[in-house]
Amino acid sequence: MPPRKSERIMNLAICLLMARRFIEKAQIRQVVEGYHDLSDAAFERTFERDKDDLRAMGVPVETGSNSSFFPDEVGYRINRLDFELPAIEFTSAETAALGLAATVWESATQAEQAVTALAKLRAAGVDPDPARLAALSPSLEAREPAFASIWEATIDRVPIRFGYKGRPREVEPWAMTYRRGAWYLLGRDRDKDAPRMFKVARVDGPAERLRRPGSYTVPEIDIDAAWLSLEPRRPDAEALLAIRPGRAPQLRRRGRPADAPVDPPAGYDVLAVSYARTGDLVGEVCAHGADVVVLAPADVRAQVIAELAAVAGLATVAGGNA
Repeated sequence: MPPRKSERIMNLAICLLMARRFIEKAQIRQVVEGYHDLSDAAFERTFERDKDDLRAMGVPVETGSNSSFFPDEVGYRINRLDFELPAIEFTSAETAALGLAATVWESATQAEQAVTALAKLRAAGVDPDPARLAALSPSLEAREPAFASIWEATIDRVPIRFGYKGRPREVEPWAMTYRRGAWYLLGRDRDKDAPRMFKVARVDGPAERLRRPGSYTVPEIDIDAAWLSLEPRRPDAEALLAIRPGRAPQLRRRGRPADAPVDPPAGYDVLAVSYARTGDLVGEVCAHGADVVVLAPADVRAQVIAELAAVAGLATVAGGNA
């Protein structure tokens, strides 16, 4: 199966960023996964679209020649100085936030692609610079099976069809947002002719593309306001949480200082944190492990303990079978 569009564009970006000199189109076709099996005409169309997509994302793809005697031999590269951000100083709080963000991505997919790209570039006679790959470090993880198809449709502005809670839905994707440990899609539900928010984890399998790219216009939207207006309205409850200093920033933002009915763990802050759905709160708390302890209510505390005990049991079984 050929790589998805997003993977092909990532491979192209890696190829152009690592090159110290301009790379000719024929070399790019040889080393970038996703171009090999295309006909000449299909490669030309695909390569031009991919370059335009990179430039639209703010990636400075340069065109030039390595020889003053043969200026017609055009090649391509990404200038490292134009691509990388200048030196930036951060406060201690900002540095902590960046460190937290850097731990979110757990996939080694791009590492494998980078190694493959290095080998192919060297085989094609191109001198790569692996140090340039630092700027391509991803920052978020997406495990939902439908994520890639919805993300690509959102970028391409393509209407999609998917199953959602057992019902078919046709949607014009507008934007995706990461909230409370999960990805959500904001778009126009064609059946209801109104904006709707969909939790990507509840989508049944990859989304089906219905039309050509650019077949609708995305309105100007405030994603935060849309989230608040479209989120299911339920009376918020509060949980009493003990949180280690500097940990669980999303929970802290929703919380307020509170008094604990029992003695909290030493060194923890006690906050009353609002939540709409027990299952969402349990998932958030479990994701932080020992950094967050539920003091009340009792049913939430029991569910968190049960979830963590189940995970610990699976880890013990896996360790015993190793």
